[in-house]
Amino acid sequence: MGTVIIPEGYKSCLSTYETQEAIGMIKNLMQKKLCMALKLKRVTAPLFVDPASGLNDDLNGVERPVTFDIPDAKMEAQVVHSLAKWKRMALYRYNFHPGKGILCDMNAIRRDEALDNLHSAYVDQWDWEKIISKEERTMETLINTVRSIYSVLRKTEKYMAVQYDYIEEILPKEIAFVSTQELVDMYPDLTPKEREYKIVKEKGAVFLMQVGKVLSNGERHDGRAPDYDDWELNGDILVYYPVLDIALELSSMGIRVDEDSLDSQLTEAGCDDRRELPFQKAIFNQELPYTIGGGIGQSRICMFFLRKAHIGEVHVSIWPDSIQKAAEEGGVNLL
Repeated sequence: MGTVIIPEGYKSCLSTYETQEAIGMIKNLMQKKLCMALKLKRVTAPLFVDPASGLNDDLNGVERPVTFDIPDAKMEAQVVHSLAKWKRMALYRYNFHPGKGILCDMNAIRRDEALDNLHSAYVDQWDWEKIISKEERTMETLINTVRSIYSVLRKTEKYMAVQYDYIEEILPKEIAFVSTQELVDMYPDLTPKEREYKIVKEKGAVFLMQVGKVLSNGERHDGRAPDYDDWELNGDILVYYPVLDIALELSSMGIRVDEDSLDSQLTEAGCDDRRELPFQKAIFNQELPYTIGGGIGQSRICMFFLRKAHIGEVHVSIWPDSIQKAAEEGGVNLL
């Protein structure tokens, strides 16, 4: 059963029509600035892939992809969970060169999401990927890239604050960098989500690094598939969101696995069966370029900049009766 939080006294400052206009403004501006900041070219992307290719994102390994048959092709296809792996293959096939990358609209269905203010069965992201050299697979590269993306976020917020009087700039000037292990050391008695809230409430914006690895308490901060991000060189951009009083994740990103980190992470995750899939074999054979990439939630970005209480206010999805009823009673207009 889905859940929903309605902030006390909440009222959208924009009508449905005005919201649609503002969404278009945000998306056009963000896409343009991301391409300039990271040297990206926009490309088209798949809605579904062949499961035998190994290109689908396995997320935490338990989510079920939507599968359907294509009779003429005599096969079944999977709706993508994200384009984390596809993008790296695309850079190779499209003959991109180091320092250049791609940006695409990713639309997905995540049937097993627990539906709430932030999570929907429908997902839309800007998925991006950029070629780097082997020598650039460093923490410095990761941090510099995060700062470039964060600069785009601040510029977009500044622009929206000029367009709409009710929007105030709340993003801090700088984003803080904290590892998942440092969070455990700081708040050993809290849950991962509680740790995120504590640090983001204090800093305003945080890049939480090294997601997926096992920490000193024997646990992982969060699940992360073993065959795209290098768990030592990845992370999430989190910001404090006062409308809901939460830590809001806007982006997940990282330097992608090379042959060595893929080898160790597949074994650690108990996923050695993936070694023979085409995508994973191409990494082991050093056929694919070394890359950095990530996803930036389009609807979450719009929700944040427009100060909306529910993601259903900025994109169309299906919600259980309990959420629809609570939203209607609380003045939240689900699209």
